[in-house]
Amino acid sequence: MSFASVLVLNGPNLNLLGTREPTIYGAETLDDVARRCREAGQRLGLAIDFRQSNAEHQLIEWLHDARTTQQGIVFNPAAYTHTSVAIADALSAIGKPLIEVHISNVHKREAFRHHSYVSAVADGVICGCGTQGYVLALERMAEILKLR
Repeated sequence: MSFASVLVLNGPNLNLLGTREPTIYGAETLDDVARRCREAGQRLGLAIDFRQSNAEHQLIEWLHDARTTQQGIVFNPAAYTHTSVAIADALSAIGKPLIEVHISNVHKREAFRHHSYVSAVADGVICGCGTQGYVLALERMAEILKLR
């Protein structure tokens, strides 16, 4: 079986999953999420490249690299969702299928979290499903890639 390569990218503070505000983000760690994503990827025929950075420029560099190395992107931009035109521009420039993921339901939270620069360039948005949202995003990505 040939595996399509998908970048699963995580933005700032997601390295603190499991300890940061567990009532909002749950008890799973980022390593747990990576494991779930790799297991789902195996089942779906996706090779998962799982990464996290707190640095906007690093996320943008990885997105630029994805132009030639990845077939799709699942991205939890975290706080950069609401602030980074640069990340939205990078996503727009690479022209790959994109699913935006948020662990919490951003629409039930503070008003500033209701706007996403990333959603404007995403093929789909999943929020409020906890870390299961990553698996749902990978399932959708597999369908998108089958249709191409």
